[in-house]
Amino acid sequence: MSRKEVASSAAPAAIGPYSQAIEIDGFVFCSGQLGLDPVTGTLLDGIENQAERALLNLEAVLEAAGLTMADVVKTNIYVVDLGDFAQLNATYSRHIVEPAPARSTVQVAALPRDALVEIEAIARRSN
Repeated sequence: MSRKEVASSAAPAAIGPYSQAIEIDGFVFCSGQLGLDPVTGTLLDGIENQAERALLNLEAVLEAAGLTMADVVKTNIYVVDLGDFAQLNATYSRHIVEPAPARSTVQVAALPRDALVEIEAIARRSN
């Protein structure tokens, strides 16, 4: 049982003491992604733009692990305003693969960099 770091230059570098993802026993645990541009590190404006970029960043981390959104079994979404739920779902639905992964969506008081949304995922490598 060895842990392996997963990193992608196509996603923003970690803004704290954590890995973009860790793989262990066929599971890939992806840290939360914000709507940060991976080149400039700037936060995009608006819930739809931030959600889209966060999902693209997540896809880049999964790709570095040799996986896709089809391998995702669970997502957790943290959103500052549940009033953005419909817009968030519209963006999210363009990225998920059916059957949709299990998911939790939680309203939080604040996120790093004053982001509006953060999305994390757990994926499983097929045998």
